[in-house]
Amino acid sequence: MRKTLAVGAAALITMYFLGGTSARHEIFPWPQLSALKKMVGGEKAAAPSRYTFDDKGRLIGDETKTAVTCPAQTDRTSVLLILGQSNAANDGGQRHRSNYGLSVVNAFDKRCFIAASPLLGSTDTKGEYWTLLGNSLIASGQYDSVVLAPLAYSGSEVARWAKGGDLNPVLVDTVKQLQESGYRITGVLWVQGEADLVLGTTAQAYQDHFMSMVDTLRQNGVEAPVYISIASKCLEPSNGGFKEHIPDNAVVRAQLALSKSGHGIREGVNSDTLLDGDDRYDDCHIGGSGAEKLSQAWLNLLRGDHGPEASR
Repeated sequence: MRKTLAVGAAALITMYFLGGTSARHEIFPWPQLSALKKMVGGEKAAAPSRYTFDDKGRLIGDETKTAVTCPAQTDRTSVLLILGQSNAANDGGQRHRSNYGLSVVNAFDKRCFIAASPLLGSTDTKGEYWTLLGNSLIASGQYDSVVLAPLAYSGSEVARWAKGGDLNPVLVDTVKQLQESGYRITGVLWVQGEADLVLGTTAQAYQDHFMSMVDTLRQNGVEAPVYISIASKCLEPSNGGFKEHIPDNAVVRAQLALSKSGHGIREGVNSDTLLDGDDRYDDCHIGGSGAEKLSQAWLNLLRGDHGPEASR
């Protein structure tokens, strides 16, 4: 009896380790058993989600949002086209919503929604600080309404936004949708550069691609200032970045040069120097304190010498 139990136990242990090894290395019989299970039981249906994405991962639907009447643009309306990568998208560590109801809206696909994180038009579903900026612009007393039109793709390099890049037609389409909705863009806010630092993009290549994107905007009737952030910092391999950040790098040199090149390009917020380690929840993306700092810095830029008249 004892011998039988011992043999049985040994067989079970052998089968356990064989199964574990088979699954880990995808060798016989694991793939065959997995395929048989799918044939008998079918593929497991994806869990339902409130979110809908396009083929590039951009958030295009959220069941919690209800379309509202888009505010008419006046000389006290700020219409902001927001472009870039994850730190311009819905990757923030804190969500925000309009404190002023219909006065701060998220424009997308010729419709408007009361602004609330995550914003339609960009990738991911976490927080963002553009709604916080919208609240601050209204609170400043300089604007009666703010229209946020975000178009940001996590991990996107500048070449994708230039003519010939896959995001350039999406940019053109977004501009046309805003125009057909009766909006004149008053400011273009660009927050991007981290991906290009990792890729080793040269300063000249960065400038060429960025100017190609600006040319696209100008050729499609956007006369507004283009604010280029100084942004290149995204640390740690888990974020696709490096262990340490070198402030004087090719991307930053390109961004600074572009901000002084004319063509309606102005220096935006320098997130590399403005934010410290506590402002980024994962050594890269913006946390709650970082959102407060960035929204205040953008507010100072947009309401200072560059109010509604500057975009004309």
